[in-house]
Amino acid sequence: MNNKQVQMSVFRQIKAGLEDSLAWSQGELSLVTTQPPPPPPRLKPRQVAALRKRLRMSQAYFAAVLNVSAKAVQSWEQGIRRPSDAALRILQVIDRRPDVVREITVSRPVRAARRQGAGRFRTTAKRVNAD
Repeated sequence: MNNKQVQMSVFRQIKAGLEDSLAWSQGELSLVTTQPPPPPPRLKPRQVAALRKRLRMSQAYFAAVLNVSAKAVQSWEQGIRRPSDAALRILQVIDRRPDVVREITVSRPVRAARRQGAGRFRTTAKRVNAD
């Protein structure tokens, strides 16, 4: 129920429904039934790994693209966990349209900068607008 329906009194809701019914019977309004898409296909662990490798992405980068943890991607590929339906839908889109991923993840050089006092490297990158 949307906000408009909540704010309308019961009388006004019934009246609006009757007006819509009258408009439909006079051919002034068409009713369209929309079917939701079927659920995304389940992927086997080797299929997730194959998709990631086909895109030439590390587990960490693939996880960042999907907005999940690297541990999640690792567990999907090892068969420990299964991707959620939302993740499966994104994986389906990426599988069918890998150009979309390339479009939103612009390849850019990454510089490694040494942090003071630490032996680890930190990567820095500037975001590039696609416009």
